[in-house]
Amino acid sequence: MELQESTIRRPIASRHSTWAIATAGWLGRRGLRPNQISLLSVVFAGLAGLCLVLAATSTPAWRIVLLLIAAACLPLRLLCNLFDGMLAVEGGLRSAVGELYNELPDRLADLLILVGAGYSGAAFDWAHELGWVAGVLAVMTAYVRTLGQAAGAAQHFFGPMAKPQRMHVMIAACVLAACETAVGGAQWVMPAALLIVIAGTIVTIARRLRRIARDLETR
Repeated sequence: MELQESTIRRPIASRHSTWAIATAGWLGRRGLRPNQISLLSVVFAGLAGLCLVLAATSTPAWRIVLLLIAAACLPLRLLCNLFDGMLAVEGGLRSAVGELYNELPDRLADLLILVGAGYSGAAFDWAHELGWVAGVLAVMTAYVRTLGQAAGAAQHFFGPMAKPQRMHVMIAACVLAACETAVGGAQWVMPAALLIVIAGTIVTIARRLRRIARDLETR
């Protein structure tokens, strides 16, 4: 079975943009390597998760600040995920342990962000559990994808709740939760966002399993 690029690497439209190519080149000239950028993504995810947890016990003003810092960290995490691959593939800086750095930091980053969201303070006592469920399911989506690859199928990155979509939901949730706090709302935004992530991730896992099974049956 011949694999297209979209089934080997996550299809990202901005990878071919002028700004992304220029930035990746600049990072490479500064001596940064793909594995270092992969680890940096965990730093941004950890900062986002810490801000979310601290937001639960902060004053309204500080809660707004912390939520907005978390919202700013999430696209930085995604940019790290973009540039580590560009340096590795287009920049010719692959390493023997590159796949380990490509996968494991991503899974840790998902957990830090989604579990942190569950502890960010909410109108529900069970919001913590929502964060853990969302985090575990996010890890499962990647497990299903890599399991399919190990079994001989293509890698499938589609959603509706793949990593970029999860992060987009959480960015919106952080901004809306900050607005909710500013108007004295009851902190419903974050649990609602986690429920959206959970539902979408379950659908994503089911779709990927079905496509993997079809790949294996038609080999």
